[in-house]
Amino acid sequence: MASTNSTSTEPLPSPDDIAVKAVNKRYEGLVTVRTKAIKGKGAWYWAHLEPILVRNTDTGLPKSVKLKCSLCDSVFSASNPSRTASEHLKRGTCPNFSSGLRPNSSLSPLPISTVAMPVSNNHKKRSSPQMGASSPPYQNHSLAMIESSRFCGELGYSPVNNNSVGVVTNTGLNQQHLMLSGGKEDLCALAMFEDSVKKLKSPKISPSPPLSKEQINSALELLADWFYESCGSVSFSTLEHPKFQAFLSQVGLPTTLRREFSGSRLDAKFNEAKTESEAKIRDAMFFQVASDGWKNKNWYNLCCGGENLVKFTVNLPNGTSVFQKAVFTGGVVSSKYAEEILWETVTGIGGSVVQRCVGIVADKFKAKALRNLEIQNHWMVNISCLLQGFISLIKDFNNELPLFRTVTENCLKVANFINNESQVRSSFLKYRMQELEYAGLLRVPSPKCDPLKNFASVFPTLEDILSCARVLQMVMLEDSFKVTCMEDPLAREVAGMVQNEGFWNDLEAVYSLVKLIRGMIQDVETERPLIGRCLPLWEEMRTKVKEWCEKYNVGDGAVEKILEKRFGKNYHPAWSAAFILDPLYLVKDTSGKYLPPFKCLTREQEKDVDKLLTRLASREEAHVVLMELMKWRSEGLDPLYAQAVQMKQRDPVTGKMKVANPLSSRLVWETCLSELKSLGKIAVRLIFLHATSSAFKSNWSFMRKISANKHSRIALERAQKMIYIAGHAKLERRDFSNDEEKDAELFSMSGSEDGMLAEVFADAPLVVELLESVGVVANQISS
Repeated sequence: MASTNSTSTEPLPSPDDIAVKAVNKRYEGLVTVRTKAIKGKGAWYWAHLEPILVRNTDTGLPKSVKLKCSLCDSVFSASNPSRTASEHLKRGTCPNFSSGLRPNSSLSPLPISTVAMPVSNNHKKRSSPQMGASSPPYQNHSLAMIESSRFCGELGYSPVNNNSVGVVTNTGLNQQHLMLSGGKEDLCALAMFEDSVKKLKSPKISPSPPLSKEQINSALELLADWFYESCGSVSFSTLEHPKFQAFLSQVGLPTTLRREFSGSRLDAKFNEAKTESEAKIRDAMFFQVASDGWKNKNWYNLCCGGENLVKFTVNLPNGTSVFQKAVFTGGVVSSKYAEEILWETVTGIGGSVVQRCVGIVADKFKAKALRNLEIQNHWMVNISCLLQGFISLIKDFNNELPLFRTVTENCLKVANFINNESQVRSSFLKYRMQELEYAGLLRVPSPKCDPLKNFASVFPTLEDILSCARVLQMVMLEDSFKVTCMEDPLAREVAGMVQNEGFWNDLEAVYSLVKLIRGMIQDVETERPLIGRCLPLWEEMRTKVKEWCEKYNVGDGAVEKILEKRFGKNYHPAWSAAFILDPLYLVKDTSGKYLPPFKCLTREQEKDVDKLLTRLASREEAHVVLMELMKWRSEGLDPLYAQAVQMKQRDPVTGKMKVANPLSSRLVWETCLSELKSLGKIAVRLIFLHATSSAFKSNWSFMRKISANKHSRIALERAQKMIYIAGHAKLERRDFSNDEEKDAELFSMSGSEDGMLAEVFADAPLVVELLESVGVVANQISS
C-alpha cells in the first residue's frame, strides 16, 4: 500500500484539465464509433447522428459532447446514442427520417422488409430486421436508395423541397427530396415489384418435414429433465410465456406443457430417481448421513421468512452421494426435534439394520443432538461440518480481535462521510470514474444490520475502500475539501485517517486475513475432504495465520488463542483416528517402512484414538483392536502398496495434484491388511466418512416459491418431488453450486459476447441436446 506521505515530482492536474481531457476522450470515441458504423461495422443510426463539441463561450475550451441529427439539426445528449436513436428516429419524432434510410446503401433496391406499407385492413405491418434491431412501423414511407445526382440528370429536373419521400446520395449522409411520377401511391407498386425481385434472388426454402413422434417424445424428455433439474430457476408460468410457446411451435413441439410437467411426467421422473438412489444404497454395506440446512442463514430469513430447507444426502463407500430427502423447518428448531428427525432418517434408510449407518455429519446446529445419538449408538461417529468451523473462525476474529473492531469503525466512518456529504460525494464519484471507470458509492451495511457483530455485512465496505485508496487521496487533496476541513471536525478526522499510513496497513491486514480464511473455505467446498484430512487442514490454517501475524506485525498470542479455541469446539476424536488409519498419510521412516504419523498427534489425541476405537468395536473385540493398532503402529504397510495409495496426478480442471485413486485407502484395508481383521472393520468405516455436510445449493427463487405455497399439500408435495429430482441429478454430476452463483460468475466474466454465449451452452448440455434432437443448431439460435 503506497504511503500517503510520499511526495510526487509531477504536479497533479487541475479539475478543469481533467474535465477537458474527459470531454475530448468522449468525443474522439464517438467519432471513431461513427466512422466504423458508416463503413458498415456498427449501428445503423450513426449515419444520421453526428458527434459535436460544445465549447465554453468565455474560454473556448470544450465543455460537453452532443449528438446532432443530420436530418433536422436537432441536438441531443451524447450519454446514450442508442436511446436517442430509438426516441428521435424510430418513434418518428424526426420529421425528415424515413425507415428506408440506411447508411452505405448500394444502388440496388432495399429488401421488401424495409419498405413500410400503408396501414390498412388488408395488409399487416412489416418489421425492419435489416436495421440492426426490430423497428416499429412508420407512417412516412421509405423508398429504395437512389443516387440523386444521376436520378436528376436522367429525368431532367431538380428535386423540390416538399413532403415527398426522402432519399440519400451514395455517400449515405446528405438528404435530398424527390417526387415519383405517380406520387406516394407508387410506393405500394414499388414494394410489390421489389418483393418479386427478392423472391427471384432468394427462392423460398421448402419447410423441413415435421418431427416424428419419436423425435417429439425424445425432445420432451430432455426438456422435462432440464426443467426439473433447474429446480425452480424456471417456473411453471414460464412454460406458458408467449415467446417460449412460439419457440416450441417453431421447432414442432406441443405447447401445452404445464399440465404435463406437473402431473404424470413429474411422478414418473421422481419414481425413477428414487428407485435408482435406493438401489445404490441397498448395494452398499454401510453409509453416512449428511444433513445441511439446520444453521439459519441470512438469505433464508430474507427470502423465506425464516423457513429453512434441510437437505439429507447419503454418502456411500464407493465415493458417490445420493439424495435422500428435504425437510422444511420453521425458524429455530430445538435440539430434541433435530435429534428425532436425524434418527427417523437413519431408520428410514437402514430399516431394521441401523448399524449400517456408521455416522452423521451436519452443519453445526445443535451439537447436543449429534452427541446424544452417538452416545446411544456406540458404532456411530457424528461430527460437525468442517466448513462451518472455518466460517465461524471469521466471526471469532471479528468478536475477539480488537484490530477488527478498529478497522470496522474507521471504515464505516469514512464510507458514511463520503456517501453523505454532497460536495465530497461529487468529487469522489468524479475521481472514481476517472480512475476505476465506475461511479458508484461505497457499499455500506444495511441499517438493520449490526456490522460489529456481523462481519459479512461490512466486508464489502472494506473491499471498496481498499480498492479506492488512490481515489480517496485525490479527494482529500482538493481545495474544496481543505476548506471543508477548516469548518467540519468530522472532515478533519476522516482526512487524518485517509492520510495516515497506519489506517491502510490495518485495513490491509484485516482484509488479507479474511481472504486467507475464505480461500481455505473455498478449497474445502471444492475438494469436500474426508475426515482424515481435517487435522492437516487445521495445521495448514495455523501455518498461514502465523505467517500473517509476522507479515503485519500482529501479536500472535491472542490470534493463536482464538484459533485454538475454535479448533477445540469443532474437534472430534475421529479426526485423529482417521488420520492415523488412512494409508494416505503414512510416513516413510529411516528404515524404509511406511508407518502411521503418530508423531503428529498430541498426547491427548493419542488417547482419543484408543478411546474411540474401543467404543466403535464390540465388547468382545475391543482388546483385539488395541493389539492390532499396536501392530499397525510398528509395522505399517508394505512400501509398494503405500506408494500406490499415495500416488498423485494433476487434476486437469484445477491444475492441482490430487490422489490418483481415492478409494485405494479403503481397498488396502479390505485386501492387503486382512490379518488386521478387527481393526480393519473399523478402519474401512471410519476413513471414508466425509468432513463436510454441504449438499447442493438450492436456488433462492425456488425457496421463495416454496415458502409462499408451504400451506398447500399439493404444492408442497410437488416441490418435494422437484427437489428430489434436481438433487439426484446434481449429485450425479457432482454439481454443488446454484444457478444464481453461476449467473453472477457469468456476468462478471470478461470477453466477447460470443465467448459468453459459448459458456452458456457449454454449461447447459441438456439444452444443447434438446436443440440437436429437434434439428436446431445452437449457433443458429444465437444468430
